[in-house]
Amino acid sequence: MKSKLNLNWDLVAQARESAKNIANDTQSFIDKHTTVAVERTICRLLGIDGVDELEVPLPNVVVENIEKGNGISIGAAKFIGNAMVETGLNPQEIAERVAKGELDLTSLPMHDDFEIKMAIDKIAGEMVDRIKANRGKRESYLEEFGDKTGPYLYVIVATGNIYEDIKQAVAAAKQGADIIAVIRTTGQSLLDYVPYGATTEGFGGTVATQENFRLMRNALDEVGEELGRYIRLCNYCSGLCMPEIAAMGAIERLDVMLNDALYGILFRDINMKRTIVDQYFSRIINGYAGVIINTGEDNYLTTADAIEEAHTVLASQFINEQFALFAGLPEEQMGLGHAFEINPDTENGFLLELAQAQMAREIFPKAPLKYMPPTKFKTGDIFKGNVQDALFNMVTIMTGQKLHLLGMLTEAIHTPFIADRAISIDNANYVFNNMKDFGDEISFKPDGIIVNRANEVLGNAANLLTEIEKLGLFKTLEQGVFAGIKRPIDGGKGLAGVYEKDNNYYNPFIELMLGGAK
Repeated sequence: MKSKLNLNWDLVAQARESAKNIANDTQSFIDKHTTVAVERTICRLLGIDGVDELEVPLPNVVVENIEKGNGISIGAAKFIGNAMVETGLNPQEIAERVAKGELDLTSLPMHDDFEIKMAIDKIAGEMVDRIKANRGKRESYLEEFGDKTGPYLYVIVATGNIYEDIKQAVAAAKQGADIIAVIRTTGQSLLDYVPYGATTEGFGGTVATQENFRLMRNALDEVGEELGRYIRLCNYCSGLCMPEIAAMGAIERLDVMLNDALYGILFRDINMKRTIVDQYFSRIINGYAGVIINTGEDNYLTTADAIEEAHTVLASQFINEQFALFAGLPEEQMGLGHAFEINPDTENGFLLELAQAQMAREIFPKAPLKYMPPTKFKTGDIFKGNVQDALFNMVTIMTGQKLHLLGMLTEAIHTPFIADRAISIDNANYVFNNMKDFGDEISFKPDGIIVNRANEVLGNAANLLTEIEKLGLFKTLEQGVFAGIKRPIDGGKGLAGVYEKDNNYYNPFIELMLGGAK
């Protein structure tokens, strides 16, 4: 891509190399550790589902049984496979026996590794085939209906009731939305288990469960067939159950997942060691399933100034890119995040927003960038809000952003009404149609505000990445470089669920999924 910003490509290469070294250094920790969430994910991918009589999810029951027997370091797959050889039962039956207190996985005599792996690999292969078939179904829909070439119109539903969410999602699809994101209930990131079944009570969003995923996927397929368009479904695999939710999404054919390497650490105070290990497996799953991940750099600007801290957004995008590549997730599935969040009273703020967006587009040319709307400086003035959103829409179409979360004129007042979404979709369609090729028609003044701003941000990001490379990511997070938030390496939630792997540790899904669907 020819740079309109006259970017220093040597500096881009330097920044990318620093980010690669940062990710590589962190990967050495990841490769040596597992977590209870990773092991529960393995259980789910082996077909274990449901809850016990106390409504505890069976993956939790199994992993807690292994944990009590000091076996996590060897991995859930090893113990489940051993139990299959010993009892002749399948993983679901084994989990149900464990839940009833009839089976203790770590007390069974251990069989030969070859027998165990033969038993496990058969079941694992069946699940991987199922996920691959889901990917194939998505691709067949896109082949039948075609895919959108411009920005995807991305809206949220957040009633707390999955059945009401479905009504709103169907209405949004008929109004023109391309992606429906079902916001999760407040605090679900902090639950160290995934609730079960269809849910009708959530606060600020709807509980992410596999059944809720299934219900919404079916509804969007139905309306998509009616409209002759494929409607993508988005949810959130962040928090203490990051890889589990990725697995559930892969099983139920979600298309987009919020899956940032640092978000849970910074904004939910989840232990950094736990999150870094969990994000790796979750991204392997998303990569294999053909899911676009969304990263969370836009959140930095809710706590930090968008002008002063713009370079931290770019630095994080570089880091997220490298973590994704280590997990085998291709650039075409990296929805690297940023946001239109400069104070609207800033003189030439639009030019600074345009510089940031154009820079991201040029540095990550294959990525379906996720661009977030103005929220921080929405006041409840719906007329000004609609104009703010129009300017945001202009930047999107001028710079080729792809996942475009629609701004709402009623931001800062209430959860959007169906009519609010319709107005936002009309606004975006009007701007996108009238400015369709505007970006191709313009160039930027070589020594102007836009070009100078982009190169300033790039230079600061490259310098920051050099510093992080020296310190290591964990120490950087302790110092509060991102979003102005400091997190201690052994603090936060979930540290007790991190385990060093034994030499005999086994997870069949890394080998089966890493590198994507073949």
